[in-house]
Amino acid sequence: MSNMIKQEEMETLRGLIKDVDIAMLTTVTEAGLVSRPMKTQEVEFDGDLWFFTKKETNKYEEILHDQDVNVAYVGKSYVSVRGRAEIVEDLDKKRELWSKANEKIMQTSYDDSNVILIKVNVEAAEYWETGNFTKKVVFFYKQMTGQSSKSVNINETIELNN
Repeated sequence: MSNMIKQEEMETLRGLIKDVDIAMLTTVTEAGLVSRPMKTQEVEFDGDLWFFTKKETNKYEEILHDQDVNVAYVGKSYVSVRGRAEIVEDLDKKRELWSKANEKIMQTSYDDSNVILIKVNVEAAEYWETGNFTKKVVFFYKQMTGQSSKSVNINETIELNN
């Protein structure tokens, strides 16, 4: 994959998620998959997504055990992001991404040793644009009449391969 295509795909994904504050982060547990709402940190998307959390949470333990995650966004489009999560405790990065909203939500400050960042290195994303009414109608018509709807692509997949 050329750098030009990768940059275009990153721009597309950036545009799809930029106005969506809350995402659903899905982690792997011994019992199965678990999702929870998380506030995406306001940073220019460059292939990584950032979230604040605390060490005393299940998601912290789950990520230590299995780094495969999914992040789902719903806004003007539907976006499902697949990636690998890592725990980041870098004080400078926490300071850079910290906001007053985080302080209110977490009831602490960025320099609290219990506060950590989850960095999701995006591997791929699939998205469905809600604005393409014609494609949706054709897709659902073909499904209802038993025809193959594979030729009607109402979704796209982006492979970032960082």
